[in-house]
Amino acid sequence: MKFHFRTLSAAIPTAIICVAFSSAAHSADKKPQAAVQTVDTGSFGVFVKGERVATESFTIQQQGGTSVIKAQLKQISGGDASQKCHLEITPSGELIRYEWSQSSGGSLSVVPNNEFLLEKITAPSSSKSAEQPFLMPSTSAILDNNFFVHRQVLVWRYLAAACKPQGGGFKCQQDPGDFGAIIPQDRISMHVRVELVGKEKVSVRGTDRDLMRLNLKGDNFDWALWVDEQDQFKLIRVAIPADNTEVVRD
Repeated sequence: MKFHFRTLSAAIPTAIICVAFSSAAHSADKKPQAAVQTVDTGSFGVFVKGERVATESFTIQQQGGTSVIKAQLKQISGGDASQKCHLEITPSGELIRYEWSQSSGGSLSVVPNNEFLLEKITAPSSSKSAEQPFLMPSTSAILDNNFFVHRQVLVWRYLAAACKPQGGGFKCQQDPGDFGAIIPQDRISMHVRVELVGKEKVSVRGTDRDLMRLNLKGDNFDWALWVDEQDQFKLIRVAIPADNTEVVRD
């Protein structure tokens, strides 16, 4: 199952770096068996031309120095059709492994291979895997099709570098950040840019909210993302005008 959304497609939570980029949390927890900390959990509704077409459920957890991001996407009109993913990264943002599969068959994985990345793809009708190497470092972002939680992790990674504590809050520079990224389902790599725009009043499910806007751009896409700086910079809304698509946290 694959929607026809345009593919670009750290953290800054509590105090404020908490996912893969949490040096404070990493150093504070050195027990052999660290407890699992849930950094974020919830779901996104995916709307095309105002109609809900899918729901993405996700969790972001941290155990010791490893961050685990899991998500499942279910299509509203697709019966049991679904796809799921599992991403593991280190405190410095390096990929440990990425796995994706869909209910109709087929799967893929991406793992570091020496200094680069290697993708293995298994088609629904085959038991053999094809390989796709990428001359990209292990710090490249995973931005798979239709998993918006991956975009949240990328935003956290950008903000972790761009924002510094100041006067009980955070001061963020507005210089854009450039990232290498892998789009596993499309078997391609690309460079994406994250730009901090600033605060905006945005309507979310009929209620006006003051949110921080960032733009996410590539050669063939231009997305707007809004995060809540009062709630650990969680992703609240995504607008993809070229596809008449909106994504809203439930």
